[in-house]
Amino acid sequence: MATLRKRRWILILATALGIGYGSYKSITQPKLYYAESVIQVHNGAANAYKLEQAYDFSDDSQTKMNTEVMILKSDSLLAEVAREMDLANNPAFTGATGPTHLSLNDPQVHASVVGTLQGTLGVALIPRTEMMKVSYSSLSPKLSADIVNRVVKDYIQRSFHKPVEQTDNVTQWLSSNLDALRLEVERSQQEMMELERKLGVLGYDSTHNQVQTSLEELLSAEGAAKIARINAESRYRMIAGMDLNTIEGSIETTPGTMPGELNQLRATLATARAQYSQLGSSLGARNPQMQGLQEQINELTKAITAEQSRLKIQAQENYLAAKKTEDATEQELDARKKEAYDQGDKFVQFTVVQREYEQNRTLYEALQQRLETAKVESGLDATEVDQVDEALPPITPTIRPPINIIATTTVFFLLGGIVIAFIVESLDTGLHNIQQIESVMEMPSLAIIPKAKRSSAEQTAAMSTAQRNINVLTQPKSQFTESFRSLRTSLLLVSAGHPPKFILFTSATPSEGKTTVASNLACILSQGEASVVLIDADLRRPNVHHRFGLSGKLGLTTVLAGTSTLEESLQRFPEIPNLDILPSGPVPPFPTEMLGSEAMQALLQRLGNLYTHVVIDSPPILSVTDAAILGRSVDAVVLVIRHGKSSKNVMRRARDLLVRSGAPLAGMVLNAVDLNSPEYYGYYGYTGYSYGSMDAESWETQPVSAGAAGAEKRPAR
Repeated sequence: MATLRKRRWILILATALGIGYGSYKSITQPKLYYAESVIQVHNGAANAYKLEQAYDFSDDSQTKMNTEVMILKSDSLLAEVAREMDLANNPAFTGATGPTHLSLNDPQVHASVVGTLQGTLGVALIPRTEMMKVSYSSLSPKLSADIVNRVVKDYIQRSFHKPVEQTDNVTQWLSSNLDALRLEVERSQQEMMELERKLGVLGYDSTHNQVQTSLEELLSAEGAAKIARINAESRYRMIAGMDLNTIEGSIETTPGTMPGELNQLRATLATARAQYSQLGSSLGARNPQMQGLQEQINELTKAITAEQSRLKIQAQENYLAAKKTEDATEQELDARKKEAYDQGDKFVQFTVVQREYEQNRTLYEALQQRLETAKVESGLDATEVDQVDEALPPITPTIRPPINIIATTTVFFLLGGIVIAFIVESLDTGLHNIQQIESVMEMPSLAIIPKAKRSSAEQTAAMSTAQRNINVLTQPKSQFTESFRSLRTSLLLVSAGHPPKFILFTSATPSEGKTTVASNLACILSQGEASVVLIDADLRRPNVHHRFGLSGKLGLTTVLAGTSTLEESLQRFPEIPNLDILPSGPVPPFPTEMLGSEAMQALLQRLGNLYTHVVIDSPPILSVTDAAILGRSVDAVVLVIRHGKSSKNVMRRARDLLVRSGAPLAGMVLNAVDLNSPEYYGYYGYTGYSYGSMDAESWETQPVSAGAAGAEKRPAR
C-alpha cells in the first residue's frame, strides 16, 4: 500500500486512460449482428441394428461433446465452408470495398479467412444436455445466419460420411490383406502335410508310427539275444576250463547238456569195464576174450573223448553264434534309434508348422468374418446430428453496454498501472524520505536541512561574501537555521556527558552539501561561549575560504609542511567572533599522505586543547580515502546526504567504507529537503508556532577586533 500511495499519480493516470479508452471503444464499437443455431449430438439409432453390440465403459459424454466442439472449429471444416460460400471474395466478410479475386489455395488467404472464422465462430455446450449452440457475429445479418447454417450443414454431412469412409478404408485394407493371409494358410497346410507323409503319421496323431513299432520290437530282441549270448558264453567257458577226467561228471550233472550218444558210450564203457573186471579174476590178460574187452574199452574211451571234444567245440560255436546275433541286433537297434532321433526333430518341426497353420487359419477366419460384418455395418457408426433451431438473420445488432466496456478497460488499465507502479518502485534506487533512508542506512538521522531561501538582489548586494554563502548569518529565525540548531543538539547528545570535540563531515559523492553543512554548523556552534575552529581538509577541491571570502594562500597544507605557523594560518572575521577558519592552503601533490601524517595528528591534538569544537570538512568518501583516514582521529563522523541525489547502493557503500575504517559514525544529515513535499510535510511544525516575518532580519552582532575575543585561549595572529 505504501508503494501505491507513493506512486498514486501512476494509478490516477492509468484510471483516466482506462476511462478515456473505454469511452472511445464504447462509442466506436461496431454494430454486429449475432445469429445462432442449436444442434443435438447423440449416437445414431442404427446401433440397434449392429450384429455385435458392445458398450465402451471408458466413453465419457463430456469428452465426446468437447471433441465435437473441436471438430466444429477445425480448419478442414471451416475451410470447406469458406470454399462453398466463397468468403474470400465476399465484401461483407472481408470488409473490402471493391471486387476481389482471391483463392483459398493461396496459403495467406487460407490462413486469413479460416483464422477469421475460427476467431468469430462461437461453439458453446449447453450444460447437462447433448446440445450445443453455434453462433457467429458479423456486420451483415444475412451473412451471420448463412455462415452458421452452412457450418451446421457441413458438420452433419461430415458426421455421416466420415465413419463410412473410415469403414470403407478398413474394408479395403482387410480385403487386400486377406489374399496374402489365405496364401500363407495354404502354404503352412501344404508344409504340414508333407511332414506328415515323411513321418508316417496318420492324420494329426503323431503318437503311433512304424519307426516307433520297430524300435520297440528291436529292444525286445536285443534283450533276448543278450541273455542267450550270456548263457552260451557261460557254458563255453565252463567246458573250456574243465579237466577231461572230470568233464564226464560235470556234463552229466548239467541238465540239458548231455546228448544221447555220450550217454550210450558211457553206459557201454561201464558195462565193458565191469565185464573186464569180472573175467580178469578167472582169465588172464592174454586171454583172447580179455584182449577183446580191452580193445572195446579203448575204443569206447576214444569215442567218449572225441564226443567230449565235439561238445566243447559245439559250446564254442553256440557262444560265437549268440555273440554275432547280439551284435547284429545292437547294430539294427542303433540304426533304428538314429532314425527315431531324426524323426523326433521332424516331429518338432511338424508341431511348429502345425501351430503356425492353426494360427493362420484362425486369423484368416476371424478377419473374414470381420470383413463380412464391416460390409453389413458400414454407415451404422455415424454420429446422429439434429439441427433443433435453424439460424435466422437477426433484426437488431448486438451492442455491448458502454458501462461494461468502460469498467473493463478501466480495470485492465488500473491493473497495468499497479504493475507499472511496482516496476518503477523496484527500479527506483533513490532515497526520498527519512524513514527510507534510515532503513537503508541503518543509522539515525541527526537533522533534516531544508532548502535555504534566496535573498533578493537588493539584499544580496548589501551583504558580504560570508553572509551571501552562510545563510544562518542572515536568516537566524528561519527553518534553515533551526535545522542546524537541531543538528547541534543531536551532535552534543550523541554521547551523554561527553560532547564530541572533533566533528568530521563527509559525503558519498561530490555536490552533496557537506561544506555548506559544516560551515553553517560551525557558525551555530560558535554562537554561545564555545570556541570553534573550522578546518578545510578537502585538499583537492577546497571551498571553505571561498564561502567566507578569505584568502587560501596559507592554511592546513602550509602548517603541515612547516612553511607557516598555526597562528599565521588561522583566519577570523568580525561577524562571528568565536569562530576561526583554517583554510586548506595550496593544493599539495600527496594529499592523503599529508592528512595521515604525524604532523596532522599533532595539529589536531593542539587544536583540541585550544578550541571547544573542531569541525572538519573532508572530501567525499567514495572519491578518495581522506575521510576514512581522518575518521579514526575524530569523535564523530557525520555523513551528509543530498535529497534526491544519491542512490541506495551508493549510500550503502559509503556507510560500509566508514564502518570498516573504524570511524565513529554518529549519523547522517539529509540536506536540501523540500519540506513542502508529501514525504516531509509537517516535519517541522511551524504552521501554528512560527517567528512570523522575522526571517528577513539580519543576525545582529557586535564588531569585534581580530585579536580581542578569546585572546587568552586562541592563538593570536
